Amino acid sequence: MDVIVKRSQTLKQALVDFVLDAEGELAKALEVYAAAQLRRGNGDSTQQDLIIDSFITEGKVGEKSPIDLFIASNADLSASDRNLLNSWHRSFIGLFSITQILPDGLELMNWLTAKNYIVKPNSNEKQKEVSRFKLGDILLTRISPLTDSEWIFSGPSTFLGKLGKPKIAVAIGNFKDNYKNHLYSDAPDLLEEAWQSVEQYHQQFVEFFGGDEITLPGYQLNKKIAQFQEIISEKYLKAAGLDTSKSLDEMAAEAGIGEDEIQAAAKEVGVDSNAVSQMLNSKSSKQKMVAPKVDLPAELKKAEQVTAISHSRWGMIFLPTYTKFTNILLADDWRSIEGAEKLIRHYLENQSINAYIWHRLAKQYPAQLEKVLQDILESPEFNLSTDLDNLLQQSGKPLEPELPEIASVPLHLHNLFQEAITEVNKSKPKGKVQKQVSKGFQRG
Repeated sequence: MDVIVKRSQTLKQALVDFVLDAEGELAKALEVYAAAQLRRGNGDSTQQDLIIDSFITEGKVGEKSPIDLFIASNADLSASDRNLLNSWHRSFIGLFSITQILPDGLELMNWLTAKNYIVKPNSNEKQKEVSRFKLGDILLTRISPLTDSEWIFSGPSTFLGKLGKPKIAVAIGNFKDNYKNHLYSDAPDLLEEAWQSVEQYHQQFVEFFGGDEITLPGYQLNKKIAQFQEIISEKYLKAAGLDTSKSLDEMAAEAGIGEDEIQAAAKEVGVDSNAVSQMLNSKSSKQKMVAPKVDLPAELKKAEQVTAISHSRWGMIFLPTYTKFTNILLADDWRSIEGAEKLIRHYLENQSINAYIWHRLAKQYPAQLEKVLQDILESPEFNLSTDLDNLLQQSGKPLEPELPEIASVPLHLHNLFQEAITEVNKSKPKGKVQKQVSKGFQRG
């Protein structure tokens, strides 16, 4: 084992001990961080180890990280030790595929960003574990920088074995559900593009619908959303400098790509105008993002009434009971409305009703919402302006948005999704296929 690898092992163990033995503010910060993370997972030993490992690099005590506190508490650390420890702030968790078996480690490809890493085990236990891995195996693991070109395993790994494209698509969907803050940790350019796409989508929604909120019967809203998607696709084509009045063969000729090639590419990524425009520009060296198609969830297409609300950061929210909720707030006696208390508690407990919806209601109906919550919580002292955020956090609702489903995804993930659909279509009913492999890629 390399000297620097051994040193990283020694430093990592000292760092873990420092955090676990801590008292005061550091111990309190770990407790709060762990509680928030455990609400999202199953609480098994692997997850608990991951929580400690991620807290070391991501946790905060005021403005300082546990690594900062460790360095400050160990004045005898060398400059190289300090540099190595500070580099661990760039540690991240990813879903990796083993692309090469090396004498002293592995080459891994992060499925979320298609970036490759040379990763070495930094303990005898991890070395034994790595020796059993094979080419093509999939790992959920955290990695930390070692040098400018090498990384080490950080914390436990979840071994998923060899997966076909449909199961990889599902695994990526699960990753998006469980680790939203780590989607593009090693590719800030992709993350920025994804967030920009959410803002652009919102602006286009407001322009098309005349505002950020619309309520229609489910079947009518579904038709409107489909029309909206067509307009978005056309704007993507125009933004790419393409004439939407031209036929596909004319566009292909102007782009210098054969019609057969572009037809095959379009079919591969979903046969829609947006995908075509992406493929027409696929010779660019810059990695491309594809805006996923947004459909009204199937169960809402037959709903009597559905409210669609768009936000530049929180994305698109579909609510079949939003009008009923506002009617409860406007009623002289909210308890007189059948099912009112059940619906209010549903809005508090259901994770799909995010903090933005509550803040929106608080802004539009402050006095009414405060009174209803005082009654529901049996707390006449409840103050909407000072207590709402605490209530939302206690209900497991993040106060800051996570990357929404409408955000654009890297082209390689979009292609994977489409190829997974094709593979599973050969052996399973289409309805079941869509439900299985669309998770994490498309709204529905």
